[in-house]
Amino acid sequence: MKRSLFVSIAFFLSVALCAEEPQQKFSPEKFQADLEQYITNEACLTPQEATKFFPLYREMQKKQRSVYNQMQALGMIKPTEEAECRKAIQKRDELEVELKSILQTYHNKFMGVLPASKVFDVIMAESKFHRKTFRNWGQGQQRRPPGPRPTERKEHRK
Repeated sequence: MKRSLFVSIAFFLSVALCAEEPQQKFSPEKFQADLEQYITNEACLTPQEATKFFPLYREMQKKQRSVYNQMQALGMIKPTEEAECRKAIQKRDELEVELKSILQTYHNKFMGVLPASKVFDVIMAESKFHRKTFRNWGQGQQRRPPGPRPTERKEHRK
């Protein structure tokens, strides 16, 4: 009896230890610093250019984050009425247009402090950084088949 209890406990402990992966804590400050360093290197920004550019860039990100938060809040609860769904779709469309407007405004501001070729390099570097970062972040996550999780149930309406 003692032996089977010992074997059971040892088994469960080994499974628990093997299943544990070191959790990567997301640090917004580190992410921002890494992003800015990557952009600086990829776009070959001088220290003077970086000093002029990054305050504008952070300002743009802050405005974008505000719009993303509104979009997220919109998607939290699915409206039950058709009219409410229509309004939610229209509001989401307005927010997406606002995001594009923010980008356009800040791209023009960027070209006021950097040559257009470097602004282009910044845009490409930002995109490349996000793709690489999220690809690397995803490698640490357990792969799940597409579709809803077993605990999630999607309501279907006719």
